[in-house]
Amino acid sequence: MTQPINVLIVEDEPLIINVLEKTLDQISEDNGLFEFKISSVTNCDSAELEIQKAVKTQPFDLVLLDISIPESTDKQLLSGEDIGVKLRELFPNVKIMVFTSHNNNYRLNNILKSINPEGFLIKSDIDYSKLITAINAILNDEPFYSKAIMQLVRRHISNDFVLDQLDRQLIFHISKGSKMKELAEILPLSKSAMEYRKRNLKQLFDIDDGNDRDLILKAEEHGYI
Repeated sequence: MTQPINVLIVEDEPLIINVLEKTLDQISEDNGLFEFKISSVTNCDSAELEIQKAVKTQPFDLVLLDISIPESTDKQLLSGEDIGVKLRELFPNVKIMVFTSHNNNYRLNNILKSINPEGFLIKSDIDYSKLITAINAILNDEPFYSKAIMQLVRRHISNDFVLDQLDRQLIFHISKGSKMKELAEILPLSKSAMEYRKRNLKQLFDIDDGNDRDLILKAEEHGYI
């Protein structure tokens, strides 16, 4: 008897979506244990719609999540990381496999801490056989991290360097030229709370007496923009 698996693929490259769908088909054909029901989306808006549908109907069992996808129209969801955090909150039992082109250790560490994925692969590490191995491992409750991620874990990047969703939204809107008055209308933060977060971010990025431009440059350097 096959086990139904409700799958969400979040990826903005049609070629990769096709590869992921074929991988799931191959796994189903090889072992005969799983029957995958697949939904595929390409941006944060469509991911949000699928998540809300799943809340009312059938929760997701497995999510294949790219980090670099277009942000939502309202700028509340800026990347796949925000989608992953939301999935964790709404579906505690979901298995998430993250894949990304990011190779900055601080950015990767942030994703590890905020989503805590069962699988985490760098796109440059991925081939078809590794995808099959990774997805099979996750479905059998075994974590699967690619070589680059395992090296990161072994180096024990500081647990303190983690930006939450509001930090990332603040950086994003500053990078787009938003002024403090505009930010107060966009973010659920007071002016003093935003200033506090900016000071904290500059401290995290080791910026001494720098301006917003310095903050943006450091955020870009670490892969947050």
